[in-house]
Amino acid sequence: MSIRNLDKLLRPRSVAIVGASSRAGTVGQRVLENVLDGGFDGPVFTVNPKQVDLDGDWCVPSVGDLPIAPDLAIIVTPARTVPGIVAELGAKGTRLAVVISSGFHEPELRQAILDAARPHLLRVVGPNCLGVMMPHARLNGSFAQAAPRPGGLALISQSGALVTSMIDWANARDVGFSGIVSLGDAADADFGDLIDLFAADPKTDAIALYVESISDPAKFMSAARAAAGVKPVVALKAGRTDGANRAALTHTGALGGSYDAHLAAFRRAGIVSVETLTELFDATQVLARRQLFRGNSLAIVTNGGGAGVLAADALQKVGGHLAQLAPATITTLDAALPRGWSRANPIDVVGDARAERFVAGIEAAAADPHVDAVLVMHCPTAVAAGTEIAQVVADQVAKDSFPRRTPVLACWMGPHNADAARAAFAGTGIPLFDNLDDAVRGFGYLIAARAARESLMRAPARLSVSTRDRGKAMAVISGARVDRRTTLTATEAKAILEAFGVPIHHGRFAQTTGAIWAACALIDPPYALKIVSRELTHKSDVGGVALDLPDAASAVHAAEAMAKRIAHEHPSAKLLGFEVEPMVEVRGKHELLVGMYDDPTFGPMITVGAGGKAVEVIADRALGLPPLDDTLAREMILQTRIARLLAGYRDEPAADIDALVRILNAVARIAAELPDIAELDINPLVLDENGALVLDARMRITAQPARSRMVIRPVPVEWTTDLTTREGVELHVRPVTPDDEPELADFFREVSSEDLRFRFLSAIHEVGHERLAAMTQIDYRRAMHFLAFAGEVLVASAFLVSDPDRTRAELAISVRAGWKHKGISWSLLQHMLRYAESEGVSSVESLESSENHAALQLEREMGFTTTPCPDSPTETLVRKVLRQPEAVG
Repeated sequence: MSIRNLDKLLRPRSVAIVGASSRAGTVGQRVLENVLDGGFDGPVFTVNPKQVDLDGDWCVPSVGDLPIAPDLAIIVTPARTVPGIVAELGAKGTRLAVVISSGFHEPELRQAILDAARPHLLRVVGPNCLGVMMPHARLNGSFAQAAPRPGGLALISQSGALVTSMIDWANARDVGFSGIVSLGDAADADFGDLIDLFAADPKTDAIALYVESISDPAKFMSAARAAAGVKPVVALKAGRTDGANRAALTHTGALGGSYDAHLAAFRRAGIVSVETLTELFDATQVLARRQLFRGNSLAIVTNGGGAGVLAADALQKVGGHLAQLAPATITTLDAALPRGWSRANPIDVVGDARAERFVAGIEAAAADPHVDAVLVMHCPTAVAAGTEIAQVVADQVAKDSFPRRTPVLACWMGPHNADAARAAFAGTGIPLFDNLDDAVRGFGYLIAARAARESLMRAPARLSVSTRDRGKAMAVISGARVDRRTTLTATEAKAILEAFGVPIHHGRFAQTTGAIWAACALIDPPYALKIVSRELTHKSDVGGVALDLPDAASAVHAAEAMAKRIAHEHPSAKLLGFEVEPMVEVRGKHELLVGMYDDPTFGPMITVGAGGKAVEVIADRALGLPPLDDTLAREMILQTRIARLLAGYRDEPAADIDALVRILNAVARIAAELPDIAELDINPLVLDENGALVLDARMRITAQPARSRMVIRPVPVEWTTDLTTREGVELHVRPVTPDDEPELADFFREVSSEDLRFRFLSAIHEVGHERLAAMTQIDYRRAMHFLAFAGEVLVASAFLVSDPDRTRAELAISVRAGWKHKGISWSLLQHMLRYAESEGVSSVESLESSENHAALQLEREMGFTTTPCPDSPTETLVRKVLRQPEAVG
């Protein structure tokens, strides 16, 4: 799908309500009443064969009788009538419909809506939804009881009931909305579409999501990552337990993936996750203000010393810390506060404090260079009214002289105290809490949002991988398919791991108990003996593992006992033989689990954590989406409890984390290059200060050759190529990777100042980290950046970014000084156009300086058209059409 035609949702010029009614108690009556009461500034039409109490000019019996094609149609008719109405609206020229109607239990009926909409490029929100609300457009196209206020928060929800609760909560706290969309069954427009829509909306400061299931995870990840780079995105995922997942399934008619997998995906996309509805309320209250935030240090100003200490204790849980006040701040406060004040942070202004002390504390703290945010806490006393103090504090923060760089949060302790102060803080941008735990957690949301954005712009990461032999791995998979089996033996699983550079503990295969004698003769005792059976993959569970066997005779005796036991207890299992290995001393080593499984929503998921026999009891694991790099792999490890042991303690040395990182990268690469592997389990993997070693492994493959289900596109290495320019310059061209940032920075230092101005359409002297990160840490579903090398020298860069629809993409090319006029731009542009065409991009555009005559001449020669920019006479838009846009759906 795409965001095409969804823009009319934000600012429709006309609305038609199909199924509007004057009969009290009906959904059609409530929707009509809400639209009219909202004061929508445009024509409102009702479509109903029966008379509706509205001006006769605006009431029509059918869609065909509408005098114009409305920008937005809201449909509240019985489900069976909706496909026909959608077809009529599309033929009329309407391109957006919100289907509130319920009763679409049969997939065929939902598909009929899409079939009716597709020929007309008509977009559908719903069906089975509460409706939509766009406060800035004064549109309430829903049957909600209350209307939201205008503001900066966009809410996208799969639950209509949550929307109404959110409105009630927000109205009581002066939190306004830029838009609210109830997705319902999301037959057409889904999370990815709406996130893209609000990410580009200048009236939206933050986006909140209530998620039950995600229908298009790849699009969701691309949209969420793009949005989180420019504004906070916060999400509440329902379905934490199996029972809740079943309820979510019934409610939405879509399959929901595991809760932990969703959290891992949210983290990767830069989304702030919350666990409860209360936390969603609190997070949106803080993040909807879109406050600038620099670090993790908090100053607390309070008239209750005990409350300040408790708040300081709670800080560590959210990743914050108390700011160390500067000496100048202490001096300032000494002059303003009584002698008994704390002279430290928390700033205790003493229990009998009136408003002026609070103001002095807040002003001094906000001006302190070590303070990133201020939490002002009021404990009710009989000395001064909390409402008076709240009003003075709010007025002071609103002054132009107050430091804008320092966010302020307020906590008026106790529900009654907070409710009385709420009016004072309304409209000030200061979030208000009634207890210190929620207030500190509110500060934590600022930290989390900043960290999420920084993770998308982090320093360049390395990718530590060993050499691989994909052909060897595929030969193992092909052999298993010849045998018509999907479970690989441990020996086969280890062979695939070894083909991707994973260090393996080798053994000897013995097909019979008699062959064990010969296998033992080739390795040193003591021995480990394991059964090899396609049916019995959990060997220790069936008594199929024997350890510390001192000699060959003991190994043979153990094998005979295993064979006898398995024949008796598992008669249907076929025993293929035994694997004999030299024992590995595990004392002093950490036993870990590394694995990969296929999540029903997000595809391959990488896991790492504590391993061994008790792995399910310990339940220590972290999840991550491939592809990985060294930084992402280390972040996964740090999320586990065993990470603290791996770091070393007392006289225990730190484990070789680099070795574990390499294995995680290898498993992620297996997930990317071998989609036929559906499940992979390395357990145990032993790790110490000298490295890592795989002792056992299991794998399951798909019955038929599979296509990749990765939702994050890996580097498209297939677009690496060698080119020769018309002037004979040989180029090696490849896609950019995150660790190219230093080389790209050096490259731009060698681009002339004039070409830098042409490239960025502004006078810059150096390309900074944020720009470089945006050009190297890219989403390959929406962008491509080719680097061209002449030998070892980076000589040119071509960067392409498409819109979510792929209807248009913007192009920029730079060439190193001294390498111009050698045909490099021509060859690189040709390569990029081939890529864009293969990706289905409809047109490629570039905004050029009208003084950049060389670029304009090149683009004209390659078939681009040129158009002067009416808003900027110094710039020219060049455009090349590659294909005509296709219908949505």
